Amino acid sequence: MLTTYTVENGQLAMREGVHDAQSLRQAIWIDLMQPTRDEENAVQNALGLEIPTREEMQEIESSSRLYREGESLVLTANFLYGVETGEFSSTPISFVLAYNSLVTVRYATPKAFPVFAARCQKSPSLLNSGDAVMLHLFEQIVDRLADILERIGADMDRASHAAFRRGKPGEVTLGQNDLKETLVTLGQVGEVTTRASETLLGLNRILTFVGAEKATAVRKENQGTIKTLVRDVRSLVEHANFLNNKATFLLDAVLGIINVEQTNIIKTFTVVSVALMPPTLIASIYGMNFQHMPELEWVSGYPLALILMVATAVVPVWYFKRKGWL
Repeated sequence: MLTTYTVENGQLAMREGVHDAQSLRQAIWIDLMQPTRDEENAVQNALGLEIPTREEMQEIESSSRLYREGESLVLTANFLYGVETGEFSSTPISFVLAYNSLVTVRYATPKAFPVFAARCQKSPSLLNSGDAVMLHLFEQIVDRLADILERIGADMDRASHAAFRRGKPGEVTLGQNDLKETLVTLGQVGEVTTRASETLLGLNRILTFVGAEKATAVRKENQGTIKTLVRDVRSLVEHANFLNNKATFLLDAVLGIINVEQTNIIKTFTVVSVALMPPTLIASIYGMNFQHMPELEWVSGYPLALILMVATAVVPVWYFKRKGWL
């Protein structure tokens, strides 16, 4: 899908679909979402630049992600998306920056894109140039990552509360479901922070590259935004590393609690086994082979023995479930 954003008479004009070359050249921002070959060709012919293919966007070497193509810059990085739905992942997004326009190529929708488009409708002045659009879009992405990391930090605080405060002596013992929930939370935290760090690393590389090319790629009035973005990205990288370390510590702590619980269970089994060893030994030696055994003459002896066997099997299972061991 091809969407163009143009400012006309102080108002934002957003159009979808392929238009004539003149309309594409007048657009400040051209957003290609899962573009068809016809849409790619229309943009390339109108603007005289090369749009990277999906295969080229997935290449990981720096020279294939950050380079100058004639008078335009091609910048590609992986961006986190889908955190709101729980189906989060990373997707490569390319920013092709010409002097008068910005072309974005993507195959997924991070929330920062529709949020920034809504901001542009209220403040069309954000679309005064292609480099301004790109930098303001980066600001929206950084703000979104900050919100995600804050929420992840809150999730870890709840996991820490469950792992330590409820696991203290005299407090409610952690159940199997509590431990599973804590482990799942920490796993999600680790995955999201790792992908957020990947996004921040990509942004840092882009900003470093653009900073080296700013004399020709970024207008003078927008160059201060690059310094602000670099500081924000670095601070978020440090915070993401802190969350990663904290998640690793909590994971080790939860696994330690699980080991303690398992040790207590094994200790109980060991005590019971030791207590039953002497009677078992005596029964094994003598085999209950005595001439005078009153139970042999009981009419109900056999069914009572069956009931006793079933009870000795059911009672331990009930006890283990009550203790939360099963």
